[in-house]
Amino acid sequence: MIKTERIDRVELMRTFVRIVEAGSLSAAAKQMGTTQATVSRRLQSLETLLGVKLIMRTTHAMKLTDDGERGYQHAKHIIDAWLALEDGLNVTEDEPVGTLRVRAPHAFGQQQLLEPLLQFLSRYPQLSVEWMLNDKTVDFLSDNIDCAIRVGAEVDPATVSVLLAEVPRSMVASPELLAQFGILTHPEQLSALPWIAVNTFYQHNVSLLHHRRKEAITLNISPRLSTDSIYVARNAALAGLGITLVSSWMVEDDIACGRLITLLPDWHASSLPVHLVYPWARYYPTRLRKFLALMKDVMPQVTGMRGVHDV
Repeated sequence: MIKTERIDRVELMRTFVRIVEAGSLSAAAKQMGTTQATVSRRLQSLETLLGVKLIMRTTHAMKLTDDGERGYQHAKHIIDAWLALEDGLNVTEDEPVGTLRVRAPHAFGQQQLLEPLLQFLSRYPQLSVEWMLNDKTVDFLSDNIDCAIRVGAEVDPATVSVLLAEVPRSMVASPELLAQFGILTHPEQLSALPWIAVNTFYQHNVSLLHHRRKEAITLNISPRLSTDSIYVARNAALAGLGITLVSSWMVEDDIACGRLITLLPDWHASSLPVHLVYPWARYYPTRLRKFLALMKDVMPQVTGMRGVHDV
């Protein structure tokens, strides 16, 4: 007797939507952590239940039929409605449950946001969080991410982006390095000095603005070291390798203790926006809504952050 999979109509529709959005059965299977044969079987089961062909497949391509196009839109509505039902029945007194998958930048996520995250988990004991630290661009579907905290990234119109705060930046160097090059009086002198670039935000040029005159200047730089880690940039600057431009919170203590010196304090680089980003949907589970509310509340108060309405 051939073993058959239990027919769960919502799961069949979820699989169908994932196939469409992933672009292939193999990609959908990888994202769902199952086999291509299982995904294919679920698609066939759904087509049998509905009595229509949803997807036309060849060796190298797939295409939605007209029924598939309509079915895809209806399936997304039904899945959203089912999620709302599940969430509503499982939430007690607006208590979020389940697992929230969040991506945050390395330095930011392991230092600045750890305390608010722990408070969040303490407040909601039925909730779990997968806290993934990665500075790369987010692909919500293939990475299976619910939301991401992005620093300095451009807003993607295909997603929902909520501006939470800004990160001021400081341009610093060690006293030993400055002793070699003398007193700096104008930003144009910075081009001749060695640099440590944080290549997530800048690599071959740096833009500065005069605090009072609002005069702008862009400098060409030739980095001795390029890195995607502000920890590495800060430590290399402490070692006297070059000038760097990093988040102010990272070097605040170093400046106060004289280990690093702020260069040309009348000139500054623009602050980096901090967004919470998540894919557009018709329904958002309570755990995501609660996390968004938390980030809106705590982010401007996190050490080194500046509220978006602060002058």
